[in-house]
Amino acid sequence: AIYLAKKNIRKQGDLIEHEKDNYNLLHKRINHTWDFVVMQAREQLRMMLSLQPGAPNVLEQGPERRNCHTTRVQLTKNMDYYKQEIEYCRKAMARTRVKSSICLEGYIKFNEQYVPHDPIMSGCLPSNPWITDDTTYWAMNAPTVTTPTKLRVERWGFSFSELIMDPLGRAQLLEFLKKEFSAENLSFWEACEELRYGEQSRIAEIVDSIYQQFLAPGATRWVNIDSKTMERTLEGIKTPHRYVMDDAQMHIYMLMKKDSYPRFLKSDLYKNLLAEAIIPPETKKRVFPFMRKPR
Repeated sequence: AIYLAKKNIRKQGDLIEHEKDNYNLLHKRINHTWDFVVMQAREQLRMMLSLQPGAPNVLEQGPERRNCHTTRVQLTKNMDYYKQEIEYCRKAMARTRVKSSICLEGYIKFNEQYVPHDPIMSGCLPSNPWITDDTTYWAMNAPTVTTPTKLRVERWGFSFSELIMDPLGRAQLLEFLKKEFSAENLSFWEACEELRYGEQSRIAEIVDSIYQQFLAPGATRWVNIDSKTMERTLEGIKTPHRYVMDDAQMHIYMLMKKDSYPRFLKSDLYKNLLAEAIIPPETKKRVFPFMRKPR
């Protein structure tokens, strides 16, 4: 739009036929911001006129592209040069690479896993709230419900991030960790999330609260963090900021992912949730009947 407006101003309306059609079409589509387009076009023309004679016009042709060959430092082709080239090739040959077939298998597996959870590819149960007035889907998948849907509980088994990012899944994980006397790990992770996304004015207060509850010697909910991470964290809280707990939070996250999460999936709590989860009956036919698949 800016290019055509600039050309229209420069040629005083004498545009080629297809340019006129595109100019008029763009004028209709973005009429609400056309003043901005014209302003930008005039400013660019003013900059073009202010260029010194012979200077490259980057507004018209853009800067010259560079490639890996032109940007490399040109070395004299002596003994040292060829030694560096040989060393580079050796490292390149030893670099670990993943076969494209393995990448494609992983991509297909990922898609097959998530297809039943895609509202476009597999539809919504009991009905699609985007094309109907029925909001039951939203109610059944609210952050806190008494009985979750089967698809929701199944999704918790895909990855630890799927479980911990779902408020209901996180609540169930907390119940499980309480039985294992390690609920402080999840509480610490949640406190770090509050610090990261909370109010700027409360950062110092939240950092002090996290330290007193989870990190201070003799804390009531002390978390097990390695010495190096603890040292970096204690050094960082001297000047508290939003990301001061990132290292400690990642340490606890990986601890729960590798230790607590596999046991949660094998626990009776998760198995009972999966068995008691509901499968909503379909109340309205889907837009694409040929994609109907049994749940």
